[in-house]
Order: sequence, then C-alpha cells, then structure tokens
Amino acid sequence: MEHQLETDRLFLREIKNSDLEGMFALDSNTEVHKYLGNKPVKTLIEAQKNIDFIRQQYKERGIGRFAVIEKKSGNFIGWSGLKLNIDEKEALNGFQNFIDIGYRFIPKYWNKGYGLESAIACLEFGFNTMNYTTIYGAADVKNIGSNKILKKIGLQFINEFPYKFKEETVNVNWYELKKENYGK
Repeated sequence: MEHQLETDRLFLREIKNSDLEGMFALDSNTEVHKYLGNKPVKTLIEAQKNIDFIRQQYKERGIGRFAVIEKKSGNFIGWSGLKLNIDEKEALNGFQNFIDIGYRFIPKYWNKGYGLESAIACLEFGFNTMNYTTIYGAADVKNIGSNKILKKIGLQFINEFPYKFKEETVNVNWYELKKENYGK
C-alpha cells in the first residue's frame, strides 16, 4: 500500500508493528469500545492480532486504516481511514464489498478536531487517489461524535439498521457519499 497523508496537525501512514503500544492503549480502553460492543482487548497479543489484520488488508485489499500520528508530539493517537469490506462477516446493512470510512482515537486526543481532520484527508484520498465511486460510513446512533463527523464530511444519512454484536443488538446509522456529490 505505502500511502501517506498529511494534514496541518497530523501524519497518516500505514500501521506498523512498532505501533503495538499505541494500539494496545487504544483498543484496551473501555471508553473507546463503548459503542463497539464493549469488548476491549486485554493483552498485547490481541492488539498485535489487530495490527496483523490491518496489515493483511493492505496486502490483500490495497487499502486499510492508517495510523494517525500527532505532528507536534510524534505520538500515535489512533487510526483513521478507509476499509474494503469484502467478506460475509464484514457485511453491514445488507451491503458487502464496499468501502467504509472510520476512525478511532485514544480518549486524551478526543475533542481536538483530529477525527474530522483525518476523515477529511481520508475522504479526499479515497475519491481523488483511489478513485472510489462511493464511500459509506456507519455509527451507533448513540455515538454523537462519530455521527457528527460523518455528517460534517458530507456523508448523507440513508437509514438506521440493527447491528448485532456478540450479546447485544444496537441501532446504527448508515451514511453514504457518492464521488459526484463530493465537495458539493
């Protein structure tokens, strides 16, 4: 894959094995997982499996989430980016084989505009570099922050659908943006 993006305050690059501590800090945090099925990782081995999964997507699918690095500190603060969902386990709202945009940050970096800043860069990359025709987004209806970002970057609300995590079902908002409507 080897793509790199840059914004005013952030570098976005491939997730590397050296991001293990940061990924663990992110994925072991209960606040981060509040709207993701409440299943934070408990070990570095589980965090490494998440890194391996993303790195495999780069090889097999040509795209995957980017590590987000804060320029002023050099810190790994989370991830943001596009994902090609191709298998049945990744189907959402009746869709399979689609590109979605997502982001996840360590809580001490919340409310700084990093989600919006990184999502704008990823959307531009998706439409202008990767030449995707449609990008989708999904967010738990209770996740106000994620829903705000998806709307601010121009994705349009399509519908609400039930999503079953292991033990619970939650309602999720589904959004889409077509390339011809990007930037309008």
